[in-house]
Amino acid sequence: MRMVKWGVGIFLVAFLGACGSSQRASQQKLALVNIVPEAKMALSMDTLKDTVLLPADTLKISAVTRIDSIDEPVVLTPEEKRLQERLSGINKTADWAPAIHYDNRKPNFVIIHHTAQNSVAQTVRTFQLPHTKVSAHYVIGKNGQVIQMLNEFDRAWHAGKSKWGTITDINSVSIGIELDNNGKEPFAEPQIEALLVLLDTLKTKYNIPQTNFIGHSDIAPTRKDDPSSFFPWKKLAERGFGIWYNEDFLPQPPANFNPTDALKIIGYDMTNPEAAIRAFKRRFVQTEVNSILTPRDIAILYDLYRKYY
Repeated sequence: MRMVKWGVGIFLVAFLGACGSSQRASQQKLALVNIVPEAKMALSMDTLKDTVLLPADTLKISAVTRIDSIDEPVVLTPEEKRLQERLSGINKTADWAPAIHYDNRKPNFVIIHHTAQNSVAQTVRTFQLPHTKVSAHYVIGKNGQVIQMLNEFDRAWHAGKSKWGTITDINSVSIGIELDNNGKEPFAEPQIEALLVLLDTLKTKYNIPQTNFIGHSDIAPTRKDDPSSFFPWKKLAERGFGIWYNEDFLPQPPANFNPTDALKIIGYDMTNPEAAIRAFKRRFVQTEVNSILTPRDIAILYDLYRKYY
């Protein structure tokens, strides 16, 4: 009799387990029916599949896992977020006829920063914390180590509220490079050499104009002072990244030369002229950073204006 009871018990456990498995399988099947068609559509599109980083099988597993743990908060990986954004750009009520001519975001500026932190590890960590809401495409250490943190076609959050010329969304058109430096020290030689190699690659790859290699303080003069006056802008300009003036001969500006207009034409936001002048002097004068343009400062400005603009 005891054996019969044990047999019945084992049968009931097996039966209930099978029902549970069947129910979970049903839920999984339902999840796949509701979710996977969009994924399959995305993955089947020639114009989209190259940008999707998750294979179809991985997406199925992810979808089922979320259904099974629906009470838990959903945390998407960067790849899943990118896929979700791509899918959100598809109008499901419209027919699909893929075009063959299109581009990703094309960077046309490089913005150089210093981290104002104590180490590369600290900066990398800062860019990986959800609450900081800040990032850059590259971080370069004092020893010349180059760390890429975002695809160059992705829009990093490095410029903040800024303006250059008529452009007010600098993040959408630029690559951000952070140099490990606290802002109070010279930049290490290996770091600058690594930067020059990277800039050469970026300039060649995206055909970035020489005038479009600028600093964070150039585009946000009221908020930022990076890179500091220690930064070797002259050395960069000699390699074709950014601009510099003729130190051996500065021509006398004509009587009708207007420094305010020249700064604006170069790109500075003249809403706050004093801040713009400080940013200009931090980059091109470096030894005396204030809001007063001396005759020599005006001559430097004029030489830059006539050479590049």
